[in-house]
Amino acid sequence: MPTVGVAIEVPEPFGPLLRSKRAYFGDPQAATVPTHVTLSPPVEVEDGGVDAVAASLRDAAGATDAFSMTLRGTGSFRPVTPVVYVAVADGVSPTEQLAERVRVAIDAPVPDFPFHPHVTVAHHLVDSVLDEAYEDLADFECTFTVDAFALYLHDDETGWTPQVTFPLA
Repeated sequence: MPTVGVAIEVPEPFGPLLRSKRAYFGDPQAATVPTHVTLSPPVEVEDGGVDAVAASLRDAAGATDAFSMTLRGTGSFRPVTPVVYVAVADGVSPTEQLAERVRVAIDAPVPDFPFHPHVTVAHHLVDSVLDEAYEDLADFECTFTVDAFALYLHDDETGWTPQVTFPLA
């Protein structure tokens, strides 16, 4: 069964910069995970079901206006999960609303943890490297317009690849 994810791509030049930082910290996922804000974590869909998921996501996109997003500073999910991230400082509410529309559209399960929009920059690394990532990007800030999101398909060799982009209203 194919595995899909739904996310907001962080645009150039910010996305490639954060991805290169993730690689610099030694996170192997930098090679296979584009820089993004997750709207739906990975979900398995029935074979042939990707088109139906895409149709549902078009409706979710059409019900959402474009909005501004600011990424600023760092945070961590430690000690629960060994993750350092860049925080979504502005645009949290519309991102939460969009994530809920996406979850309902693709019939994804209710998450185990409350939704917390962010951009992962270091994951499953030793504490000293997570500390370095936290400090290195503490002053990071960028602002961009979120005018679309994408449906990603997972491949074991190449990682996550965008399949369809959905413009917002």
